[in-house]
Amino acid sequence: MASAVASADSMLCLSLQNPTKTLHFSIKTHSFHFLKPHLPAFRRYSGGVTPISPLRGFSCNCSSTNTTHYEFSDGSSEVELRLQLGGQDVLSAKDIFVDADGTSLTVKIQQAGSIITLIDTNSLFEKIKPAETIWYIDDDQLVISLKKQDPILKWPDIMESWESLSTGSMQLLKGTSIYIVGDSTEINQKVARELAVALGYTPLVTKELLETFAKQTVDSWVLAKGSDSVAEAESAILESLSCHVRAVVATLGGSHGAAGRTDKWRHLYSGFSIWLSQTEATDEDSAKEEARRHIEDGNVGYTNADVVVKLQGWDADHAKSVAQASLSALKRLILSDKKLPGKKSLYIRLGCRGDWPNIKPPGWDPSTATDAPPPATLQN
Repeated sequence: MASAVASADSMLCLSLQNPTKTLHFSIKTHSFHFLKPHLPAFRRYSGGVTPISPLRGFSCNCSSTNTTHYEFSDGSSEVELRLQLGGQDVLSAKDIFVDADGTSLTVKIQQAGSIITLIDTNSLFEKIKPAETIWYIDDDQLVISLKKQDPILKWPDIMESWESLSTGSMQLLKGTSIYIVGDSTEINQKVARELAVALGYTPLVTKELLETFAKQTVDSWVLAKGSDSVAEAESAILESLSCHVRAVVATLGGSHGAAGRTDKWRHLYSGFSIWLSQTEATDEDSAKEEARRHIEDGNVGYTNADVVVKLQGWDADHAKSVAQASLSALKRLILSDKKLPGKKSLYIRLGCRGDWPNIKPPGWDPSTATDAPPPATLQN
């Protein structure tokens, strides 16, 4: 990942057999997310969304024994959650248990000698200040006020979900385009389409553009002229797309495309790049070791991409889960350095000269630079 975010805490998140449990660890300066797409990696809402001015109402199953209805509002420096207690025989505050910590929230009530969980999540939309949590009973509602660590960030909902990430990411990206790169052209395309729909971005596929231009398939092109010719042509397309905003670009996977070559990345740096990589790692230690090995070997995806999302297995029906993991990782990356979208914009305005992340002054000529990285190819 770019050294511009070297100071940020970097994460690899593993979704194990228990989908509610997430393990985190840091590796160097890179941002990773490890996902088993065939498992439900994140909790999902059931029911629809009904406007309740000025709040919003949801019907949500959150590891609870019943369906909990709640209202949510963002008051700038704090967020407020109102849980319905209607029908619950809660006599006093001593019957209520509220535990908030970091990005987790647990709410339980005692009723007729039994403990009922109203909400239990470790996926709040962003971090809170647990020591400043306030709660009280207002008629038939339990009101919980959570102080945000980042008062500027607008929370679309109390929890991180596909819907809240889709809405919340737009304020962070500020129109910056996204490039989906990685091992598989198919995976790149499927995930890119999900992201484009969610963000309201324009979906673009370099494979389709190349085949339209050459009037032949990429596979036949590789057989006729070699993968270097295809990579060169895709690099030219990426150059033409680099000045576009609000686009999600799916690139060629494997060794055929420009993303597999370090010297073809100058225009990929114009947007946020997400490297999708399949892995056989099954636990934290093996994934950690694999990632470190790829970094030490100078793997293009691990050294150049802004975000790496590792997949154990692939099912096209779960492309949205991979897209959600990608948005979650992008959110963490940008929150670690909110100047990144502006820096990407500056990089474009100066002509995508290849000097990312250490942008040189106007007038700098990449052809005379002595610190250019040596060419590299994709490593498995």
